[in-house]
Amino acid sequence: MPRTRVDTRTEIRAVAAELFARQGFEKTSLREVAERLGITKAALYYHFPSKADLVRGIVQPFVDEVEDLLADREAAADVDARQFLADYFDVVLRYRQVFEMVLRDVSALAQLDLMRQMLDWRERTYALLVGPGASPARIARATVAIGGLQDCATTDGPVEEFRDAALEAAVAALGS
Repeated sequence: MPRTRVDTRTEIRAVAAELFARQGFEKTSLREVAERLGITKAALYYHFPSKADLVRGIVQPFVDEVEDLLADREAAADVDARQFLADYFDVVLRYRQVFEMVLRDVSALAQLDLMRQMLDWRERTYALLVGPGASPARIARATVAIGGLQDCATTDGPVEEFRDAALEAAVAALGS
């Protein structure tokens, strides 16, 4: 049965994400992605006209989901820190490969003009967790909470155990 355009795009994104996460954006060629898929470079270019378009196609769903999560919480009258952290963990886990790709090769973010947006996420996350104008100590606690969650969401092992332990540790890091 021949592949559909949607199937091919999905498959291209999956293979490219795996290669980018393992080798980095700069070290992975579109030729390599095409060869891995058993398609021509021309076929790959039909779906993604450039490497930047391919990276954007991989990263954009993650970006959209984080944006939705932050906007939803910012619109709420009250933020339950534990629930927000749990939801954030789940997003990072769902997009684990994308997150690892981004961490491995920040240059990909710069090329897509996403660095500013990710720095903005950090500020918005801190505001949700510790409030605007928080002390450096409170911001440090939020940094430890979020950083630890991200690391646990991308660690190999039993996800539920890591999730529960990571949430407890993140909430404890936030303190009162």
